[in-house]
Amino acid sequence: MKPSIPQGTRDFSAAVLKKRNFIFNTIRRVFELYGFEQLETPAMENIETLLGKYGEEGDKLIFKILNNGLNLPEKHDTARKDFEAVLSGKTSKGISERALRYDLTIPFARYIAMNHGQLTFPFKRFQMQPVWRADRPQRGRYREFYQCDADIAGSNSILHEIELTSIYATVFHQLRVPVEIHINNRKILQALAQQCGGESNMINITIAIDKLDKIGLDKVKLELKERGLTIEQVEIIEKYISIKGDNQSIIGTLKKLFANNEIGMEGINEMVEILEHSKSSKIPSTVVVNPSLARGLNYYTGTIFEVKATGVEMGSIGGGGRYDDLTGLFGVKGIAGVGISFGVDRIYDVMEELAVFPENIQAGTVALFFNTGIEKTHLVDLATSLREDGIACEIFHEAVKFDKQFKYAEKKSIPFIVIIGEEELKNGTANIKELSTGVQKTVTIQELKKAFTP
Repeated sequence: MKPSIPQGTRDFSAAVLKKRNFIFNTIRRVFELYGFEQLETPAMENIETLLGKYGEEGDKLIFKILNNGLNLPEKHDTARKDFEAVLSGKTSKGISERALRYDLTIPFARYIAMNHGQLTFPFKRFQMQPVWRADRPQRGRYREFYQCDADIAGSNSILHEIELTSIYATVFHQLRVPVEIHINNRKILQALAQQCGGESNMINITIAIDKLDKIGLDKVKLELKERGLTIEQVEIIEKYISIKGDNQSIIGTLKKLFANNEIGMEGINEMVEILEHSKSSKIPSTVVVNPSLARGLNYYTGTIFEVKATGVEMGSIGGGGRYDDLTGLFGVKGIAGVGISFGVDRIYDVMEELAVFPENIQAGTVALFFNTGIEKTHLVDLATSLREDGIACEIFHEAVKFDKQFKYAEKKSIPFIVIIGEEELKNGTANIKELSTGVQKTVTIQELKKAFTP
């Protein structure tokens, strides 16, 4: 059988991981600068924890895990009926009681609900773990991918939205990725739903609008009609999502459109406050008011974010928003929250396309000790001494022709080789050669460490 991996997943080589870790470490440092502490949760959750939290579209993408023991004879009849229910689109505990996590936000809410009595609020956590979605793989879209989330629970302050906007700006500035930080507010979409027959249409409207970039305006209008909205209501929505211009003109249009709607004006004023603070920031950023931004997840209730790289054909590379009662889904009422997420896999692809990874990011082994057949203990002691001083080095595993050892160093991009033969061993010296320049010099063993220290 030819070895393979599941579609939508990837292996990562050392060269790729060095670049990915550069992204992770950059994000982690910024999170910690803002007072966030790290949390990890299990890869799998109980299925009832996840289902019903992401809307009907999200629920379809949850990877369910089959229960153990379905092959037992005594379970055959029950399992057959349960499988029939699953095939009809239903969920059956007889078949699956657990699922792989779809995102990091719902597990975070579940964690708070389980531990709120021991937590200090506002509780600021960041999480950097893989998630899984049964999506159709394509460029920038995988079935297994990492998210890096920062969330604050236990506060309604708009200060958190302001700081999260700043975190986005800071991270992408440090990664040298030009972005637009798109913002909207679900309260405005709530006001729009009120103008289109009532808030019962909220989910139908946001799910359809959320697909605008993928399927275009005509198909969004068609979907809205299929979801039961009238022609007049669809026209109101079309007028709304067609609002264009700079931030000031968009805000002005929205104020006119929702002048008599309290919840709509509340959402507009929150966006204005975020915009004002982003203007005064010392870190350059482009914050864009985007009325068509919906983020179809059911739990968002206030500000919503989406980050897009400029100059690169790629979907969003970050997103998030406010959820005023996410823990209420787990029986713990009144804990508000807000958070953002970084899509590391897409950020990696963008940085590769823009060629903005630092040149020295692949630094690994600094020096390779050639195996000349001398006593191995001497080489091991020298290598150990270098490693104790933080200098990464290797000893070639066998005494073969130098040509083979040179090729090993070249393939691994090791910048220096160290050659110690019988003569050097007797004299207490070592020959060092820099492969990029071909320059070779002889140093004493005592000078060996200095030769690799900038």
